[in-house]
Amino acid sequence: MMLAEKIAEQVSAVGGRVYYVGGCVRDALLGVEGKDIDIEVHGISPASLEEILDKTGMRTSFGESFGIYAIKGHSLDIAMPRKEKLHGRGHRDFDVFVDPFIGVESAAKRRDFTVNAIMRDVLTGEIIDPFGGAKDLEKGILRHVSDDSFGEDPLRVLRLCQFAARFGFSVADETLDICKKMDISTLSRERVEGEMKKALLKSEKPSVFFELLRKIGKLSPWFGELLPLIGLEQDARYHMEGDVWTHTMMVLDAAAELKDNTENPYGFMLAALCHDLGKAVCTVREGERVHSYGHDVKGIPIARRLLHRFTDERKLIRYVLEITEHHMKPNVLASNRSAIKKTNKMFDCVSDPMALIMIAAADVRGQRGIGVSADHTDFLLDRLEVYRKYMAEPYVTGKDLLAAGVPEGEQLKSMLEYAHKLRLAGVDKDSALMQTLRFYKSNK
Repeated sequence: MMLAEKIAEQVSAVGGRVYYVGGCVRDALLGVEGKDIDIEVHGISPASLEEILDKTGMRTSFGESFGIYAIKGHSLDIAMPRKEKLHGRGHRDFDVFVDPFIGVESAAKRRDFTVNAIMRDVLTGEIIDPFGGAKDLEKGILRHVSDDSFGEDPLRVLRLCQFAARFGFSVADETLDICKKMDISTLSRERVEGEMKKALLKSEKPSVFFELLRKIGKLSPWFGELLPLIGLEQDARYHMEGDVWTHTMMVLDAAAELKDNTENPYGFMLAALCHDLGKAVCTVREGERVHSYGHDVKGIPIARRLLHRFTDERKLIRYVLEITEHHMKPNVLASNRSAIKKTNKMFDCVSDPMALIMIAAADVRGQRGIGVSADHTDFLLDRLEVYRKYMAEPYVTGKDLLAAGVPEGEQLKSMLEYAHKLRLAGVDKDSALMQTLRFYKSNK
């Protein structure tokens, strides 16, 4: 803030004005602490602004034609008012022109929603709100600023859904109508993932993001794998909440409360989204019963296809798929109060056992409520403590087997796997080594 005021004072001295703009004004009015600060400089030339910024610190520019600057070491984005002209269908198909003299109303008109078009003078604190953003903010409504400019940027469809999820806002009917007509197929995968990621990680109810996309008919082409879940029946004895879509949305919201317990919250939320995709290909009705046997495994190729549409990050994809594949096991083992050996084997299947417990808790909350979830979670957490204790004990290594005369090769690999099974069963290292060597001799 101090840097913004320092720049504003120097700009004012040469006849210009500086305003806080965008999210930082919106968040301040909501009483939410924002990390990034954006200012917009009016009434002076780019050359004059650059001269001021060079005196202030190490200026970095994102391109002269864009009129966007930063000061190294500060989380302050500095921009000049711009005009944009669409020349294609994509998110980046714009010609951009800097115009510091277009005035505050014209500058605010190019923003997406009225709640993001509010400006505040850095020096005087005066609020400039030409499109009634403060009133919409008070009512919790997302409304587009301009019919002329809003439809030119298809990313705004996803931003609308993301903001609605994050802030719990409703959407003006006229804005929904415009979004229904917009084509989001030309967006880059990175930009789509960026909006989805914000919705998954910053929302109390990330389901709103997907519910809105469904409402305006925009689940396809980016989230087409979710469409078959709509209206897909489940066994009412276990799923009183309704179809698979409703269940998935409930699990997603429950997962949002649990995600910070995991090693990879983003991967965990994606697993919550994908966990029942397999039901689309294996749900069968037999008399009064409905079952989806094997949906955990059959959902893997469907989830992989969805994930690859956004990312090629192997570690993330592996994390999501392993949770998806094994998400049924925790509640089954908890219900049966299964033996330690079985729960150890389950935890050993995934890189983040806590995420497996949390997805199981979210899954139950999405059908039977917190009571059953808490009972299962307590059991599984106790078992996870046992698993971690076993994993912390000394264990048979390749060096141990080589020292005992086992040659390198495939047999060494199979013996290490055998020794690991003994470790999961709670066999101490010395006994495991003896049993493994006996196994080796009997299979020589």
